[in-house]
Amino acid sequence: MRLYSLSVLYKGDPKVHLLKAAYDVSTFNFFQRSSVQEFMTFTSQLIAERSPLGSRASVKEQEYLCHVYVRNDGLAGVVIADNEYPQRVCFTLLDKVLDEFSRQVSKMDWLSGSPATISYSALDGYLSKYQVQTPKT
Repeated sequence: MRLYSLSVLYKGDPKVHLLKAAYDVSTFNFFQRSSVQEFMTFTSQLIAERSPLGSRASVKEQEYLCHVYVRNDGLAGVVIADNEYPQRVCFTLLDKVLDEFSRQVSKMDWLSGSPATISYSALDGYLSKYQVQTPKT
């Protein structure tokens, strides 16, 4: 069971834009990592764009399950995990991250922010904390 990506986005008018993201692409071949990360960014934006305000959904994309939560204020979170990762845990994580993000980052920054300008450093910590370690045999 594995988490690959955790993203915070803003669903504004007319497009969705990425505010902050964390990735774990360590299980992929070194030469594939940047394209896998691009795929996850694009997929997160696309799923958030297609989800209505105030909704939660899980979407299968290739061998991944993408869990999206779009709040009524337009703030959205996407977790990309493997098929075995528990759905309930993903939505609990999204709730926690979006609540904390909305408290720490001004709503004015949501409109024009980007991963380079938004100072919110907790995503990497959450991604590793919620990673399920499989015992080595």
